[in-house]
Amino acid sequence: MTEHLSFWSLVSNASLIVKLVMVLLVLASLTSWVMIFERTQVLRKATKGLNAFESKFWSGMDLNQLFRQVNATPSPDSGAESIFRAGFKEFTRLRQQPSADTDAVMAGTQRAMRVATSKEIEKLDHNLSFLATVGSTSPYIGLFGTVWGIMNSFRGLANASQATLSTVAPGISEALVATAIGLFAAIPAVVAYNRFSSKADTLISNYETFSEEFSAILHRQLHIVRSQTVKKPTTAVE
Repeated sequence: MTEHLSFWSLVSNASLIVKLVMVLLVLASLTSWVMIFERTQVLRKATKGLNAFESKFWSGMDLNQLFRQVNATPSPDSGAESIFRAGFKEFTRLRQQPSADTDAVMAGTQRAMRVATSKEIEKLDHNLSFLATVGSTSPYIGLFGTVWGIMNSFRGLANASQATLSTVAPGISEALVATAIGLFAAIPAVVAYNRFSSKADTLISNYETFSEEFSAILHRQLHIVRSQTVKKPTTAVE
């Protein structure tokens, strides 16, 4: 009896529909695990890149020097650096236009940083929707396979001369394997999705905070430059 009710025998003896459900769930599970490892690396690099760039930014280095440094060797894993490059590049371009006032320069700079932030958000949220889909639908797909398998078991039971538990147990066991595989696919996906979403939200909040702080620095710098330009030295009239 133990041999007949082993896991592989239950899978191999299942009906075609139940086998298709199992294959679908196994593929979804394997794909989600690949994405879990990939997202882990992406978020780890993004956190490391954020910390490294903020250390440079708040070290007191001149912004022009910092821009030249990060522009020469850009880091694709640092979202804050990408936001800084986009914002400072637009700030420098607009500031060189004599007709642009302070509000126009800052509006253009903030718009460039918002676009860069949106691109970083897309990177952080990439593939999270798939993990959410696997986590929410896998139990129901497995349940569908289970219901289908139990239906087949009771249909076969109707043709049996004697209805006993040993007659229906193998069919029900085969059907329940689909639910087990569905839970095996769903649980890691749900846990990973919640963890990655929380980490991504933290990084996005840090990016937005950095954008606000950087905008304040540029706005202050712009006012200083404009006030120095407006001031003219007085000359004595002979």
